[in-house]
Amino acid sequence: MAADQVDCEIRNATSGDADALFELARQLATSFRPQREAFEQCLREVAADPSALLAVAERDGTVLGYCLGFDHVAFYANGRVAWVEEIVVRPECRRTGLGARLMTAFEDWARSRGARLVALATRRAAPFYAALGYEESAVYFRKLL
Repeated sequence: MAADQVDCEIRNATSGDADALFELARQLATSFRPQREAFEQCLREVAADPSALLAVAERDGTVLGYCLGFDHVAFYANGRVAWVEEIVVRPECRRTGLGARLMTAFEDWARSRGARLVALATRRAAPFYAALGYEESAVYFRKLL
């Protein structure tokens, strides 16, 4: 797709986006394989969670990407912080500005909620985030339960 792809609409996801979101989540996952039933439950929980934002990039009725994130209070920040949990853009739409548009939408949402910072972990997209003004801040650890 051409660079004019940035003309898409960024909006809150709806239940009608479930199929497209599931397919995108399957492309993103490396440690887990998304299961449809669990995905549906998570989607319902995200929709009901006021601390969550699930934004989609859509053009001509097609969901081209999404960003899922949350905010919460943190003592170290003296207030709210926001965390990008997932962001993915369809492969043919990468390098067109869609990811940047989704991140801007998330940052605007976080700012509107009084967040003092946006943080995230990445394994494969450090140059993308650096280009958006993010800086490396910590090492990410995890433990599967």
